[in-house]
Amino acid sequence: MDVGMMMICSSYGWDEGSDRQMWDEELRLCEIAADEGFDCLWSAEHHFNDYSFVPDNIHLMTHLAAKHPNIDVGTAAVILPWHDPLRVAENAAVLDLLSQGRLRLGFGRGLARREFETFRLSMDESRGRFDEAAPMIVDALKTGFIEGNGQYYKQPRTEIRPRPEYSFDGRIYAVASSEESVASAAKLGAHIVMFADRPWEMRLPTIERGRALHREYHGTEPPDVMLTEFVICGTDLEQCEEEARQYQGKFVESNFYHYEFLGEHFKSVKGYDSYQQKAEIARSAGLEGAVDGFMKAASWGTPDKILRGLEERKELLGSFELNVAFRFGGTPYEVAERGLKLFAKEVLPVLKSW
Repeated sequence: MDVGMMMICSSYGWDEGSDRQMWDEELRLCEIAADEGFDCLWSAEHHFNDYSFVPDNIHLMTHLAAKHPNIDVGTAAVILPWHDPLRVAENAAVLDLLSQGRLRLGFGRGLARREFETFRLSMDESRGRFDEAAPMIVDALKTGFIEGNGQYYKQPRTEIRPRPEYSFDGRIYAVASSEESVASAAKLGAHIVMFADRPWEMRLPTIERGRALHREYHGTEPPDVMLTEFVICGTDLEQCEEEARQYQGKFVESNFYHYEFLGEHFKSVKGYDSYQQKAEIARSAGLEGAVDGFMKAASWGTPDKILRGLEERKELLGSFELNVAFRFGGTPYEVAERGLKLFAKEVLPVLKSW
C-alpha cells in the first residue's frame, strides 16, 4: 500500500501560536515522515482563515521536494477554479522537472463559499471551470502544449516551457465526493481522492461507480482511490479515544465553520446537490452526531486497533492508497509527533506489505 502524510497548516483549535509556528510544526512532521519511509508528502490548498492556510501548495511542495529528495510530493489539491490552467501547467512542469518526476498532481473544485467570494468568483461556475481546466492541464503535461476554447478558458495553443519531461500517467489525482466529481475524475483517468468524514459503507457505491466509469472511458483497470484521514495514534486506547473526540471533534467543528454546513446556501448553488444533502444531515445530527460519524470513519487508537480498522476497510473497498494527517483541530505538537512516530514504527511497515 502507498502511504502519504497530509499537511493542512491550520490554527483552528489552538489557543495561541503564530502562523509561522503552525507551519514550522507541519514542516517538522514532514521531516519525520520523509525519514520514516512514507511515500509522499501532501498538502491542501486553502486561503484567508484559521481553517487552513496554504495559498500555494505547488510552491510549498517545491520547497519540500528540494529538502527531502527521497519522497514524492503531492497537491491535495490545487483548486482549479481559483487558478489559470496555463499557470498551473507551467508551475507543475517546473516542480516536476526540479524533483525529477516526483510530483503527484491533485485537483479539486472547491467548496467554501467564503473563498470563492474573496476570489470574486461564483460557485455556480466551479463545475464548468474544473471540467474545462483539468483536461487542458493533463493534456498540456502529456503533449507539451496547452489550448482551450471553452466557456471559461479561451487559450490559444501555447507551448509549455520548460517542456514536461516525465510522464504523468498514474500521477493525476482528483478530489471527488459527488457523483459528478467522480465522473470527472474517471474521465481524467485520475485517482479519486476522498476524505474520511462518514462511514465507508456510505462511500462504497460512489467508489464503485467511479471504478466502473474509468473502465468504460479507458478500457483499463482504475488506479487506486486515495483515502485521506486524520489520525490519533497512541499506546493507551482510552486516552486515544479522549484525544480523538477532542481533536477530531474540533476538526469537524472547523469544517462546520469553514464550509458553513449549518447554512442552506448549497441548495441554491449549481452543482453542489450532494453537499446540500450533507448539510441537511449535519443540521439534523448536530455537531455531536457529526463527530460520532467522523470517528467511525477515521483511524484512532492503538496501532493494533488502527490496523484492524484499515484491514476491514480494505475488505470492504478493495485496495486503496492512504494519506494520513496527524496535526489538526488543536492537536498539541507532542501528540501529533507521538502519533506519527508510533504509526511509522508499527502501522506503516504492515501497510506497505499489503
